[in-house]
Order: sequence, then structure tokens, then C-alpha cells
Amino acid sequence: MPETCKTNGEIMAKSKSKSLTRVEQALARAGVPAHILEMDGETRTAEQAAQKAGCALDQIAKSIIFQGEKSGAIYLFITAGANRVDSARAAQLTGEPLMRADGKTVRDVTGFAIGGVAPIGHLSPIVAFYDPRLSDFDTVWAAAGTPRHIFEIAPAILREISAAKEAEFVC
Repeated sequence: MPETCKTNGEIMAKSKSKSLTRVEQALARAGVPAHILEMDGETRTAEQAAQKAGCALDQIAKSIIFQGEKSGAIYLFITAGANRVDSARAAQLTGEPLMRADGKTVRDVTGFAIGGVAPIGHLSPIVAFYDPRLSDFDTVWAAAGTPRHIFEIAPAILREISAAKEAEFVC
């Protein structure tokens, strides 16, 4: 079980998970102070993450991975917790039909397992798109590389450090 310590009443993660470490390093490279929390239960779904973080469902920045049916290219869609990616709109953005990437592909490209995919810290560069709904909040929460870790961040900073293009792709 990962070690934790309390700082200002919050539990800060001290885990040695490679996935979590990559997220911490990505935040550090971007000059963003790490505010990663380890939850006492899983945060695999947006609903679980919102409940654990004590925030609105749409303050959860979900990382959804699609794969191009023709090119095999991987695309990241960062969306607000209650929103769903509209595959037709997403395909228009990418210029090809899309399918949900399988778990092995997600792990091979991002380094994260489904349920803990972070919007940053991927093993390979990835084309990313950003749901404008996230910008309605002062802060949002995203997976930090594991099903038990999330981090808080300003939406504009998340969009910048993920190199995501703001676009309309939800239904």
C-alpha cells in the first residue's frame, strides 16, 4: 500500500507507482505545483472521482482514448465528467472514423490502465482535444495515473500542458 502523509489536512500521495511518478514529473516540468491526492477508494469513474473529491461531476476531467480506424492513430479527448464523446463529432476533428481503444493499446501508448488514464505524462506524444465545459470551473480534477490518485488543476493550465485543442466533440 502506498505511503501517505498529511499536509494542511489533505492526504498527499507518496507512492512509487511509475504511472503516478510520470504524472508528478509532467506537472513539475510544466512548473505546476503537484496537488495529487490518494483516495481511500477507487476513482475509476467520473462519479467515483467527484464523490471522493467533493466536487461537481463536470469538474472531473475524464481522459477518453480513441483510435483511428484507418490510421491506428491514438487520440485523447479530455471531457467534463457528465459529458460523453460524440463519435461522429470526434471523427470530424480527427479526419477519420474512430473506435474506442482497447485496454492494451491504451496502456501501450499512454502507460496508464483504463480507469487511471491521466491527461498528461503519456509514454508517447498524443493528439488531444479539450471540452470547453471544463473551463466553466476555477479548478478541475483529473486522474493521476492510477485508479486511486487524482490531481486538482486550473482548466486553462490543464489545456496548456496537455497540448489539447479546445473543440466541440460532446453529445
